[in-house]
Amino acid sequence: MSNQALASQTEKSELQELAARHLMMHFSDLKYDASVITRGEGCYVYDEEGNKYFDGLAGLFLSNVGHGRTEIADAVHQQLNQLHYFPLWTYSHPVAIKLAARLAALAPGDLNRAFFTTGGSEAVESAWKLAKQYFKAKGKPGKYKVIARDLAYHGTTMGALSVTGLEAIKEAFAPLTPGGFHARTTDNYRSEEQGEALAEACANDIERIIIEQGPDTVAAVYLEPVQNSGGCLPPPPGYFERVRKICDKHDVLLVSDEVICGFGRLGYLFACERYGYQPDIITCAKGLTSGYVPLGAAIVSDKIADAFLNVDETFLHGITFGGHPAACAAAMANLDIMEREDLCGNVRKNEGAFRAALETLSDLPIVGDIRGAGYFFGIELVKNRETKERLTEDECERTLRGILSPRLFELGLICRADDRGEPVIQLSPPLIATPEDFQEIARILRIALEEASEELS
Repeated sequence: MSNQALASQTEKSELQELAARHLMMHFSDLKYDASVITRGEGCYVYDEEGNKYFDGLAGLFLSNVGHGRTEIADAVHQQLNQLHYFPLWTYSHPVAIKLAARLAALAPGDLNRAFFTTGGSEAVESAWKLAKQYFKAKGKPGKYKVIARDLAYHGTTMGALSVTGLEAIKEAFAPLTPGGFHARTTDNYRSEEQGEALAEACANDIERIIIEQGPDTVAAVYLEPVQNSGGCLPPPPGYFERVRKICDKHDVLLVSDEVICGFGRLGYLFACERYGYQPDIITCAKGLTSGYVPLGAAIVSDKIADAFLNVDETFLHGITFGGHPAACAAAMANLDIMEREDLCGNVRKNEGAFRAALETLSDLPIVGDIRGAGYFFGIELVKNRETKERLTEDECERTLRGILSPRLFELGLICRADDRGEPVIQLSPPLIATPEDFQEIARILRIALEEASEELS
């Protein structure tokens, strides 16, 4: 970024003034001065001053096919001209039917029905309501509780917030929907157990909660294939196999929350396929449309659907804009691009290059761990790499928000500096990113991390 551009940012633009007076941003201080992003192309976005930034977070883990895809915009435009809206309440419309059938054909196993929402939180909450009514239809009305993992983020609506394992974002909204419980995360870096021993310990912690609460009260277990919050925590070998057996043993549904990990982020259309487990429900959103229009879904197994069909039961849940025609059209065009350009294959081919570029930063004293999978990685920051000493709360605040966030943006890289759990930098670029892009990401990160490390010392 030029000195002239930096100087121009010291004074608020007209849009920033309007934002400061009228726009309530998400998870942001009301006094925060918003950076105004005006357009995007490929892996890059541009602000109102014309400055260019590599979108290392794909918007918010979702711009999988990249920015500026006119093919998707054209599909949305055509759909709006034909049928701009009709609900999925009693009626249906062609593009929702075709998308549901396409997802059923692509999803693993017997996941053959899609319930559409407008986003991830709604998909997670819809899955919980579905699980509760499913067990009532089976004559087990006492099964309503859910288990997720510590630190795991599953959304912010009241039901999804109970599934979420981040206490810091829940306290303001207590009392919450009852029934949410949380088990150990698969944090390989800070766990005493490793490998299969860690898998068994973490899976057994889920079973411990099921037994303590009573199997006749637990409806579902929610797990991300790679846990986002906490810094891209991958599963140890055998973890999901063990969890699947535990769920089957206690008649508990397994929900694979793939709002972030689905649609190519981990190199597979559905991330559960990477780790070889069959869920009862997949919740998804984000990459389903690459963010061009909001859309989410709960993709449901025949086992669950049959429980409603066999007793002629109505699923008593609906969302006005779930399965909106324009959103479904965007999803169809998005899937066309992903298949035509083999973006899942691109991720699998270049995942090693992404990891290798990030691992060049391992010599920096502030870098503790580099972990993740596909195009989804986290860098955990520490005070001492040898001892894994944690940053203090003040050091964490100063390092992440005082140094790294503004400096990385200044250097032209958008990523996430996050301390929900241990302090991490998260990277989740568009799936079109190349090894050359990864080298540029690593170059910028090195500059900022070296400065942060010097400041800490």
